[in-house]
Amino acid sequence: MSQTSLKQKKKNDTGSKNSKDSIDTEKRKDSEKSGVRLSTQESQESPLPKTDSRGYVVRNQWSRTSRSPSTRAPSVDETRSKSASLKLPASSTTSRTSSTSPSQQDSQKELSAQPSPPTPPMPLDSSPPTPPESYSQSRRSSKMQENPEAWAHGIARDSMQLREYPPRTPPTEWKSYAQRKTTYSTQLDRDCLSELPRQQQLEEEEEEDEAYWASVRTLYEKTPSCSRPRPPKPKHAITIAVSSRALFNMVDGRKIFEEEGLEKYMEYQLTNENVILTPGPAFRFVKALQHVNARLRELYPNEQDLFDIVLMTNNHAQVGVRLINSVNHYGLLIDRFCLTGGKSPIGYLKAYLTNLYLSADSEKVQEAIQEGIASATMFDGAKDMAYCDTQLRVAFDGDAVLFSDESEHITKEHGLDKFFQHEALFENKPLAQGPLKGFLEDLGRLQKKFYAKDERLLCPMRTYLVTARSAASSGARVLKTLRRWGLEIDEALFLAGAPKGPILVKIRPHIFFDDHMFHIEGAQKFGTITAHVPYGINQKMNN
Repeated sequence: MSQTSLKQKKKNDTGSKNSKDSIDTEKRKDSEKSGVRLSTQESQESPLPKTDSRGYVVRNQWSRTSRSPSTRAPSVDETRSKSASLKLPASSTTSRTSSTSPSQQDSQKELSAQPSPPTPPMPLDSSPPTPPESYSQSRRSSKMQENPEAWAHGIARDSMQLREYPPRTPPTEWKSYAQRKTTYSTQLDRDCLSELPRQQQLEEEEEEDEAYWASVRTLYEKTPSCSRPRPPKPKHAITIAVSSRALFNMVDGRKIFEEEGLEKYMEYQLTNENVILTPGPAFRFVKALQHVNARLRELYPNEQDLFDIVLMTNNHAQVGVRLINSVNHYGLLIDRFCLTGGKSPIGYLKAYLTNLYLSADSEKVQEAIQEGIASATMFDGAKDMAYCDTQLRVAFDGDAVLFSDESEHITKEHGLDKFFQHEALFENKPLAQGPLKGFLEDLGRLQKKFYAKDERLLCPMRTYLVTARSAASSGARVLKTLRRWGLEIDEALFLAGAPKGPILVKIRPHIFFDDHMFHIEGAQKFGTITAHVPYGINQKMNN
């Protein structure tokens, strides 16, 4: 074979080899293309895995609302390992390319110049692929990869904000401010305590607490109690009817009524309905009656035989608001009111089962006496006097008050000597009863309730007989009359015509009943609260 034919044969062999290599390369590329088509079809059937902007597979990222423990933010080391693992095929390709022949390199360059479809990356784990993220999630993942530490710190902060704390339980026992301050003291407190001695500051705080609670205690003591006892039934009670002018000082309003008329008087009362009225002559007497009721309720919780005070007045109903405010202000237990609007209240006295009527109007008192109701006109003392708050003290005159006025008739008609003879002759004959005899019986009945409980020495009631009679000449008949009535008088004072004012100062009664105005005026000068009983011959002579 010639040399030329050998060279041609070598060229043909080399060309065949190159053609074989090119054919193999094309086959391999076709197989790769077919694989790409198969993988794209599978990816269309199943959701694609999440990828970032560089084509890396991204696992499920943490979101602000997700709290799944299986998802976490990738660290810097994981990112580096992923990039390293994904760059390894490129290095092997370059090494394989460098080992090929020049012709193969040219063919590969031509093939590389043609656009090839992107090869889908293989998943890093066996977890199922997830659908692609939205725009906000891709931005969030890119931010996380740019600064993963700041991203993890933000997630931890959000989880702390959403952490639920258990509710605080109340303390088992009450502690003062000083104790709590020592237990939970702040840095500022410690700095202040370092300036002053700790013990001294604690003592000052305790003193402040004691002063505060003392003021609160004083306020509640002055406030009327909300537990108001129920009033007794009228048929069992001792009803004391008191006019508004006897209970309170209403001199200013009375002056306006007399000078300017009813309309101005009502306007004045409505304007001043929140102004508390000052106490009148019957005020202390009513307070003493309430104290007796309280003592009886202590001994007999279900007792109905008690004093029942009724406010009886001819004032208009619009004035009642000021009266109610004043009654509640002083803590008076007055539940029944009678406001007649200008008419006389005497017609209601029997309807209210009144046992005693006290008023500042002498004409209305005279009407009540004529109706057979024990009544008296109240007069305040000319000067202040200290009264007992724990014992009701009631003083009575004898003739024309507890007894009838028959002795007064004999004295006025026949003189004093004839009077002494008459009393000695009828010593064993009881005297006829006077207008206040029934009230003395009521007091005696309540006194016996205390005696039954062995409370004679501690009885909150005491009665006095203060009479101008002489004990030697006419005193025996008085005492025997009381005995015949079954009444006990605690103290009997026979003055034989001496003034009663100095004696009454020693007694300090809440009320003193007498039928003579000069005895009333004499007692007033010494500060005694008096009640004039307009009954008997002396009233006719004065008229």
